[in-house]
Amino acid sequence: MTKIYHNPRCGTSRTVLQTLQDRGLQPEIIEYLKTPLTREALASLIRDAGLTVRDAMRAKESIYEELGLADPALTDEQLLNAMVEHPILMNRPFVCTEKGSRLCRPAPVVEEIL
Repeated sequence: MTKIYHNPRCGTSRTVLQTLQDRGLQPEIIEYLKTPLTREALASLIRDAGLTVRDAMRAKESIYEELGLADPALTDEQLLNAMVEHPILMNRPFVCTEKGSRLCRPAPVVEEIL
């Protein structure tokens, strides 16, 4: 089963979703801002994609700056807590297929797991 952790307001997320649909896939669309991931699910998704917690964060969000999340002394646990509390901090889109999980930014990364 293919899943996309999607933000419909994000152009990259829309592009990746369209790529999946153009390939004949009908992914489960999880709008993570409406249905946030649990801490455990988020940690697992990041790990499965081969990323660090910091790699999976959107540093461009104003809340990132407001919370001082650029501080290199912050632990993965602290960063995960911030992402759970503020789902907008999760970078997007994440896609999971039978071949693996990826943060599909830039959009062509999705090809690695199709």
